[in-house]
Amino acid sequence: MYIDSHCHLDFPKLRDQLPEVLERMRASRVHQALCISVNLPDWPNVMAVARSQPGLWASVGVHPDYQDTLEPTVDDLVERAADPLVVAIGETGLDYFRLTGNLEWQRDRFRTHIRAARQASLPLIVHTREAREDTLRIMREESAADVGGVLHCFTETQAMAEAAIELNFYISFSGIVTFKNAKELQEVAANLPLDRLLIETDAPYLAPVPHRGKTNEPSFVPHVAAKIAELRGISVEEVAEASTENFHRLYKRTKPSESLGEDAA
Repeated sequence: MYIDSHCHLDFPKLRDQLPEVLERMRASRVHQALCISVNLPDWPNVMAVARSQPGLWASVGVHPDYQDTLEPTVDDLVERAADPLVVAIGETGLDYFRLTGNLEWQRDRFRTHIRAARQASLPLIVHTREAREDTLRIMREESAADVGGVLHCFTETQAMAEAAIELNFYISFSGIVTFKNAKELQEVAANLPLDRLLIETDAPYLAPVPHRGKTNEPSFVPHVAAKIAELRGISVEEVAEASTENFHRLYKRTKPSESLGEDAA
């Protein structure tokens, strides 16, 4: 059994065909998924998806790429995090690739999320791109290690992965790890401690080989597991079991016994 630890089922490409997406998940033995928030105005849609089936969970947060949106406060995030289906704060973090100029607002927003996570006693889901030093610095300054979390859709170096693990974080691999040109990332996946590894799709983006270029969906996450198993020289069942155990260890509000129902919502 597999878990997609990071996907966006509320995005139109997936929400508009949700019953079919859920059915394909079941057929692929993907029995749980975490639906990720990217802004507060759309957060009710995330929650609606999470409530539609057992085995679906939600986060609350504002992505660093969303500049012109409702800016969250600590209270905003903590209040929404009181819902038992919310298992994490994020996704949050820093992205110096898509946006340029004075990005102090990104750093301030990141700090807000870390403070909310500590107040709510929930882990963080961190997006980081071309912002290694600032991401780690702010995590240290704000004591993110107190709650831990995950660097999702990881595309960074072995050194950054090790630094994040020292801060009580997990590392999550997406379909990028299956790409031919992702040699450095594949080295990280091969050497990362198995008890700190998660798998995800980041659907509807970044579909893994052999579906690259298509709309991604949670049913494709076994391909991520298979590639990691190949890189590590272990069985895909070992990757599935370890990543599932890691998911529930990190997201303590989730319930291992819950699974997608027999009928699509």
